[in-house]
Amino acid sequence: MTRTVFYATVSEAIKKLREKGFTSDFNLKENCISCSAGLFSPDQFEIIEVYRYEGETDPADEATVYGIESKTGVKGVLVTGYGATSGLSGDILRKLSILR
Repeated sequence: MTRTVFYATVSEAIKKLREKGFTSDFNLKENCISCSAGLFSPDQFEIIEVYRYEGETDPADEATVYGIESKTGVKGVLVTGYGATSGLSGDILRKLSILR
């Protein structure tokens, strides 16, 4: 994982990742992440960049922005918010938590 720059806001991080070619929108599923190109289990993608944002007064304002690349070359963005990882499988939680 490489993170050389911090972006001031979630939207700025997403914009910069899009400029770097992370064009797909990933979503969390119970045992995988998904996008229009398909479903990817934890062993089928790598987290390339991570940016974490914390609300100054409200934990609900917490967000993590991931720049993700699948083994098939699909690059995209996954944004998780406070409590977004509840109900996920252990494998996907480990993959996302290691780099938080």
